[in-house]
Amino acid sequence: MLDDRYDLAFRLYPYERSADQDAATPVRHPVVVLGGGPVGVAMALDLGLRGVPVVLLDDHEGVGQGSRAICFAKRTLEICDRWGAALPMVEKGVVWNLGKVFHEDRKVYEFNLLPEEGHRFPAFINLPQPWFERYLVERIRAAQAQGAPIEIRGRNQVTSVEVDEDHARLEVETPEGPYSLEADWLIGCDGAGSPLRKRMGLDFEGRVFEDNFLIADIRMTADFPTERWFWFEPPFKSSGASCLLHRQPDDIWRVDFQIGWDIDREKELREENVRARLDAMLGEGVDYEIVWTSIYRFQCRRMRRFRHGPVIFAGDSAHQVSPFGARGANSGIQDVDNLGWKLAAVLQGAAPEALLESYDSERRQAADENILNSSRSTDFITPKSQISHVFRNAVLDLAEAFPFARPLVNSGRLSLPCTYDGSPLNGADALPGGPARTRPGSPCPDARLGQGFLLGRLGQGVTLLTLDCALPEGALPEGVTHLALSSDDDASGALAARYLGEAAQAVYLIRPDQHVAARWAAPEAEAIRVACDRLFGREMT
Repeated sequence: MLDDRYDLAFRLYPYERSADQDAATPVRHPVVVLGGGPVGVAMALDLGLRGVPVVLLDDHEGVGQGSRAICFAKRTLEICDRWGAALPMVEKGVVWNLGKVFHEDRKVYEFNLLPEEGHRFPAFINLPQPWFERYLVERIRAAQAQGAPIEIRGRNQVTSVEVDEDHARLEVETPEGPYSLEADWLIGCDGAGSPLRKRMGLDFEGRVFEDNFLIADIRMTADFPTERWFWFEPPFKSSGASCLLHRQPDDIWRVDFQIGWDIDREKELREENVRARLDAMLGEGVDYEIVWTSIYRFQCRRMRRFRHGPVIFAGDSAHQVSPFGARGANSGIQDVDNLGWKLAAVLQGAAPEALLESYDSERRQAADENILNSSRSTDFITPKSQISHVFRNAVLDLAEAFPFARPLVNSGRLSLPCTYDGSPLNGADALPGGPARTRPGSPCPDARLGQGFLLGRLGQGVTLLTLDCALPEGALPEGVTHLALSSDDDASGALAARYLGEAAQAVYLIRPDQHVAARWAAPEAEAIRVACDRLFGREMT
């Protein structure tokens, strides 16, 4: 049983009767979000903060039990910071940058995921998903108090959906009976088993891997450091072919055991059998409490398309990856970050509907990148033949002594944001000598600016960043914010290294999701205008 240290009040949005239930005809809303998990709640928050009226429907009344996702990456924290939700997450979460890889009873090597300075947020925090969702809901409540047009309806279960060319009609069941409503745009964030996707006759494409993993969240007091520990063929043999250990807040530890393909799930989840694996790992006499267990199977799959007319899918409803690498929830939040500003621009008349096709193409690219990395991780962790097993162990042996072999070790390539190379929204790359990491399509890396940080200065809109150069009069398009900086604003040199490289000055057009849209060696009004038109999809019409 989870207590209040771990399982906060679940009823964050208890059922309340809405005005729609008393309407004579179905009420039409600009956006309806289906599903109250982290992606759905984030979607409602992002749109509401942009002034878009949004209704979120969830069949529960708050966050679910169990820790589920626990690793939230720096990019996710940077996105949540723009929403005003990141600081309590970091304060509650367990911050970590270091990881160690073991083979049998010896350490192969260790790694630092964020060795460079000049970032506001750490590489990762470990925070159980209920806490992550709670902080997002709390931010929604604060935004509602300030007039943000967000409505969350708990215990509103969608029972049917009819999709037309320009809207969707939903039938909703509540404790007080059914009602109907309509949506100009319906966003499916209803999880891996997405009832919406199934009702529309849509499915995933990809691989289901032949192995099972047992998750056990336990409460114990231990002196293990705050690091990610991964064992290949651990010395505690009865615990499985691989094992992963993570620390969470409130003395909770996450343990993942690889337990094979042909298993009896009910038998494996019995407490005495879970304890046998944990005792083998932790040693006899260690006092712990089991707070949550589950078995999962690797799946690396996605929908063929994420947009179907007025219905758009995001998060696990659109794509699935294995948990190793922490790509599930993190990629879902990046879906939100990509879609929110585009849908707002369409609804507010700043962009044509064609802009939404770039959500589909960019986030399918990101999903393919995550699936590729997850598939490679899974193949390395779970060799499917004797030859691949021998090769895997040879790599581990080499990595212990030779740094060149360490990049070949794949215990779960950890989540990084996608660079949208080839995106239709990318403009000119006219900065000779500019760093590759800030080419068009790239997520903006942070840098310290005095007492603050660069990403905190970019905001939620389009920004024109000039570095070591002046902006001519009339060169700033309407609705674009100008941020003028000098490379001397960061005494460490990180700003210059990340945005100038070998160039003497630079101009960057930065998207609302803080990806680079275009860059130049000097500001030219016509070039900036063309890049803005391209960014908002005006060239697509």
